Amino acid sequence: QVQLVESGGGSVQAGGSLRLSCAASGYTYSGNKCMGWFRQAPGKEREGVAAIYTGGGTTAYADSVKGRFTISRDNAKNTVYLQLNSLKPEDSALYYCAARLLCLMGHRDILLREEAYNYWGQGTQVTVSS
Repeated sequence: QVQLVESGGGSVQAGGSLRLSCAASGYTYSGNKCMGWFRQAPGKEREGVAAIYTGGGTTAYADSVKGRFTISRDNAKNTVYLQLNSLKPEDSALYYCAARLLCLMGHRDILLREEAYNYWGQGTQVTVSS
């Protein structure tokens, strides 16, 4: 059973930073994966924030976070990180980690879309106050 466990959320003031982690476990697959971060604020749809293809390191970012958020991975630890800098109140949301093992070309073309992923974590809350 694939498990994704997020951590690192919290409450910060605007302009602050957080680092989210997503640890993946429960599988023996050692190939390349698609890993993504999504967020959902109350009353809004879930949206893709950042994603990475662990094979070549291809990344994708939502326009709203470009230049402020950075996604990275540690393949040896099966962990993906999301560095959140210059946080704004509108970044407040529940942040989810998502994964697809055996990430194919079709999945890599839609890294910021939910349909690219078939495993999801439970989420970690990020709250940014003004």
